[in-house]
Amino acid sequence: MFGADGTLSRMIPAYRVRPQQIEMGLAVARAIREISTLVCEAGTGTGKTVAYLVPALLSGGKVVISTGTKTLQDQLFHRDLPLAREALGVPVTTALLKGRANYVCHHHLARGLGEGRLERREDAADLQRIARFARTSRRGDRSELGEVPEDSAAWALATSTRENCLGQHCGRYDDCFVMAARREALAADVVVVNHHLFFADLMLKDEGVAELLPACNTVIFDEAHQLPQTASLFFGETISTAQLIELARDLRVEAAVSAGDMPELARVATRLDKAARDLRLALPHDAARLAMHQVRSRREFAPALAEVESALKEASDTLQGVAERSEELAQLGRRSADLLDRLSRWRGEGGDGLVRWAEVFMHTLQLHATPLSVAGIFRRELEGRPRAWIFTSATLAVGGDFGHYCGEMGLDGARTACWQSPFDYANHALLYVPRGLPEPNSVEHTRAVVESVLPVVRASGGRAFLLFTTLRGMRLAHQLLREALAREGLEFPLLLQGEGSRTELLERFRRLGNAVLIGSSSFWEGVDVRGEALSLVVIDKLPFAPPDDPVLQARLERLEGEGRNPFMEYQLPQSVIALKQGAGRLIRDENDRGVLMICDTRLFSRSYGRRILPSLPPMRLTRLQREVLDFFAGTLSPHSGPLPASGARERSRLGE
Repeated sequence: MFGADGTLSRMIPAYRVRPQQIEMGLAVARAIREISTLVCEAGTGTGKTVAYLVPALLSGGKVVISTGTKTLQDQLFHRDLPLAREALGVPVTTALLKGRANYVCHHHLARGLGEGRLERREDAADLQRIARFARTSRRGDRSELGEVPEDSAAWALATSTRENCLGQHCGRYDDCFVMAARREALAADVVVVNHHLFFADLMLKDEGVAELLPACNTVIFDEAHQLPQTASLFFGETISTAQLIELARDLRVEAAVSAGDMPELARVATRLDKAARDLRLALPHDAARLAMHQVRSRREFAPALAEVESALKEASDTLQGVAERSEELAQLGRRSADLLDRLSRWRGEGGDGLVRWAEVFMHTLQLHATPLSVAGIFRRELEGRPRAWIFTSATLAVGGDFGHYCGEMGLDGARTACWQSPFDYANHALLYVPRGLPEPNSVEHTRAVVESVLPVVRASGGRAFLLFTTLRGMRLAHQLLREALAREGLEFPLLLQGEGSRTELLERFRRLGNAVLIGSSSFWEGVDVRGEALSLVVIDKLPFAPPDDPVLQARLERLEGEGRNPFMEYQLPQSVIALKQGAGRLIRDENDRGVLMICDTRLFSRSYGRRILPSLPPMRLTRLQREVLDFFAGTLSPHSGPLPASGARERSRLGE
């Protein structure tokens, strides 16, 4: 299959034999055959997608593949999977399954068209476009309708949620796009989902993934490094003021349609809407994560929460009395009762392994109950029925050790394997850690980073990503770099995260060819820019999680209470995996060349730097700006070979 004259070489242009890909394919095949668990890291360029698709397609069993994002899900289904299937000549059937909000809902679309609730002319026109699309589309997948923007208000009226879906009581149930996608998935040999759908359906026992799993022989998680965070989100519970306001809005609309003779329904909706907005105002922050003790310290919060609970109970009781008037009113009653239950559980006193905290945004407030650990919960899912489980990503291990990841996910006894990237990092890339920078947590750090970056950006001709660990640092760097470029007469286009969607910014970056993009978390992973458009990646500091994060604090306290080292066992491994993701933006193709610049002197001033450096790709390391400028000028002598696997001794010597 993978040989120089094999099946794949005849199908894939410029195909190259990669020993790492062959070894990974064999390891996946073994795990499927033995119905076991495999956790594997495959460096950029290994070709891990094809490495797991080939044995999966040849296995003869039902396979569920879960990816990190809907974009990767579409890429896998529309490009990689058809190519592998055609190359192998196997008659497997495939299906793509997304969350219900990704499909047009005939029922809600018809109601939206009839109610005229959209204020902007553009949104009303978008709703008409969606209606025309729904009449001709086979799948009803909103990603197929590119002419309607993702953030158009029309989508909210043209799609359903788990809360407002009428299910079998819907008059359009037989031609529902969601149900058609699920029927197709149940019948298919290979089904492609994403992590959010996988865990949402797994926990809610909705009619999606939860139906697929009993008949499934193999589950493959691509971009598996995202699973601990996704699992924490769905193994816990969240209630938000946005959900409450949406419930109040839907109640007000349905009251006018089905219960015009009951003005008290409109009054109940108004009370709930006001209570939700007052609850948000009880925590006067623009953006913050607050532990329970911080939330309770606000005198206004307790009475505001009590009013929300009372308003929800009134809504639930009132709707129970009119449920027979329409299925929509009955559904609203179930929604209000569910939110009331969740709110009651959030107010619980603890002792159930959950961390209760609040997240404040500009216009909404979310109340979270997050598990301290997902390991036990996920382990129970793994043990539910014998099947093969494959976890793969370019970033799972710390110096080849999978202990942290396996511990987080409850993968005791899993087989692990690690394959380095086949790319020639030694000759094609430099790792540059500037000397003399201030401590990363000092107020001078961001300014010093920009000053250090400026000559390197000049030498690279723009073509740079500047990745920051905080939004504050990102915005300050943008301001300082804009002023510096103007001062020096350098006309590199400057792009900032937030000035457009990630897709739009990346398209502009590739098209311009000499741009500098300044971003934060959105651009640390899942971004693929090949060729000369990106030749410099700058990371301002090691990406340690914010110490004031309530869930992190609780997890660290638990580890400390167990007599363990929270920093070495949790914070450092998390940082290394995140750093590897950021570093992975640089070299995306075997012909790419570039510099990875990490502006954090702790790589050499702290002992734990010795654990971080060996986890990075084996680039030549320098602390001299002159060598970086020579590299971009094409005059730097090539390195004689890659660093040894440990890399630490040579890197330590260079850092002295």
